[in-house]
Amino acid sequence: MLASQLPVLIVLLVMGAVAKVVTVRSGGEARALTRFGPAVLVSGRMQVPALLACAVGELVLAVGVTFSTSPIFRWATVAFFALSTYVLLELSRRRPDAGCGCFGEVSSAPVGRRSIGRTVVLTAMALVSVWADVPGWMAFTQISWLSAGGVVVLALLSPEIEEMIDRIRYRAPCEQRRAPAEQVTLSRLRSSGTWRAHRDQLASAEPYDSWRELCWRFFVFQNHDKADVVFAVYLSGRRPAVRVAVVSPESLPEYSPVSAWR
Repeated sequence: MLASQLPVLIVLLVMGAVAKVVTVRSGGEARALTRFGPAVLVSGRMQVPALLACAVGELVLAVGVTFSTSPIFRWATVAFFALSTYVLLELSRRRPDAGCGCFGEVSSAPVGRRSIGRTVVLTAMALVSVWADVPGWMAFTQISWLSAGGVVVLALLSPEIEEMIDRIRYRAPCEQRRAPAEQVTLSRLRSSGTWRAHRDQLASAEPYDSWRELCWRFFVFQNHDKADVVFAVYLSGRRPAVRVAVVSPESLPEYSPVSAWR
């Protein structure tokens, strides 16, 4: 029972490592990695090494957990996922527009509760497996309902699945896709917790300005203090990320369209 989570951990570690290497090989220039963690948290010249170091670490852990029962690899896996949780929390605070990069380019959606919740679940699964007395390869023959349940939970917490479905349907990155109608995006904004937390501050329920920039649509409202409340809604996924900022009107830059799609 304790070993039932090892196959899930091994598969995800290998997938994460391979996806990061593929991302670096296909677009490893610094400007192409500014949307992915952990590269987004380091300086430009260190972004590629940071992603590759993370990939190497995941691969080492996967091999160690697969072929050894040493507690060093088991506890290192716990530490890796716990550190990942901290990094995602920091990423959501410092760069709310950036993706977690957990599975390379596919993990480009902004970090949210699902991504953070997934690393918490993985930390718990790794902790449970510390006391397993068999190597990971033997655990592949002991798949149980518990490991199947873990897979289901992780699937529900993985925004990458929606992103992959969107890519199969549209075969283009979100910044090049035709966006949902403005009213559809506005409805998604109004169904979000971010909107409910700020709507009482707004002087009007209707935005006085909106525009699209890459994968985001921005809506500008005025609050009772005559300041601007700017909401940003991610254009991909059924429950898109929503960000908000309160700014003075004079601090808003003059907008120049960057996308052909409105």
